[in-house]
Formats: sequence, C-alpha cells, structure tokens
Amino acid sequence: MSDIQWRKASYSDQNESNCVELAQSDAAILLRESDEPQNVIATTPAALRAFARAVKAGRFDHVSR
Repeated sequence: MSDIQWRKASYSDQNESNCVELAQSDAAILLRESDEPQNVIATTPAALRAFARAVKAGRFDHVSR
C-alpha cells in the first residue's frame, strides 16, 4: 500500500499524528488512524456515505465510550 495517497480529514490539525486518513483504491475507500497506519479498514463508497449520514443524524450519540 505504499503507492496509495493518504489524505488527512479536513477537521484534523495537519501537523498532528492522531487523525483519520482516507485513500481510494480501485474498488474501495480506505480508512486508517494516522498513529497506527498499519491498521486499514476498507469499505465501499456507498457504505461510507451511509455511515456519514448516520453520524450526522445522531444515530451513534447514545453509544458510550
């Protein structure tokens, strides 16, 4: 995965090492935490859109830490 171009989330401090990064491969959207770059989650664009809509709608607000 060394040729993949990772982008930090726009809400992240670009100089920090603890933020979400996204990349696109041929058929998937890749996500990782910048301080643990070896752990990568792959998902589809449709699933990521559905997740983002659910977050914005507050569907995960009840989940405890």
